[in-house]
Amino acid sequence: MTEEKTRLIGLDRSIIPACDIKTLEQLAKVVDACKGFDRVRAYKIGFSLGLRYGLPVVVAAVKSRHIGAKVIYDHQKASTDIPGTGAEFADTLKFGGVDAAILFPQSGPVTESAYIDALHKAGVHVIVGGEMTHQGYLVGDGGFLSDDAPKKMYGEAAQHGVVDFVVPGNKPDRIAEYREFLVKEHHVTPILYSPGFVKQGGKITDSANAAGPFWHAIVGGAVYNPNNRPNFDDVTVEEIRASLEQLVSKL
Repeated sequence: MTEEKTRLIGLDRSIIPACDIKTLEQLAKVVDACKGFDRVRAYKIGFSLGLRYGLPVVVAAVKSRHIGAKVIYDHQKASTDIPGTGAEFADTLKFGGVDAAILFPQSGPVTESAYIDALHKAGVHVIVGGEMTHQGYLVGDGGFLSDDAPKKMYGEAAQHGVVDFVVPGNKPDRIAEYREFLVKEHHVTPILYSPGFVKQGGKITDSANAAGPFWHAIVGGAVYNPNNRPNFDDVTVEEIRASLEQLVSKL
């Protein structure tokens, strides 16, 4: 079992822009607007940019504009295949220059452990999610996954040295429950990451209070299009910065 020795982000709390946008030009606008904020040290990219341009190009587009920034790749959702694909996934992310990967190991513990170990071996930081923000995910809410599945995912990850976890930002009671579970049952001081704000109903202050000392808010549209403009090209850098100032003040 390989344990993670270092923290991904050198802050106890920060804002991570979720760059779920379409073009490199749009990405450049977001990074240019955010890079002056000390509380922005990492960016999350997903399949839209990753598949459209390739990870090496997207990662370079971020890091060339914001020196020292980390890039987190969210495959939406990774670790849902057979165990044997973990090594290729890890090698691909390492080749792309990605610093960290988000896993949602819904295929079970064997795949989860294979993906975690492969990413550790490749030097890619691991962040594990369990519960998502939308309705209809767990059985109790009309979904497919058992209500205790997230704790099983988090617990398996903790046994493999993971200390970083995604928890739903619009469910502060669940954040508190998962944090307590990791501390008491697995003796882990978790570093938590939360999406699900503004449009999905989450409030940064509520989640921050539930998360404990180490917590990072993953925020998408409220950062890069705070006024819900139909055309992203109409969004100004000034708008993005003004929104970030408000978000940072709530950490």
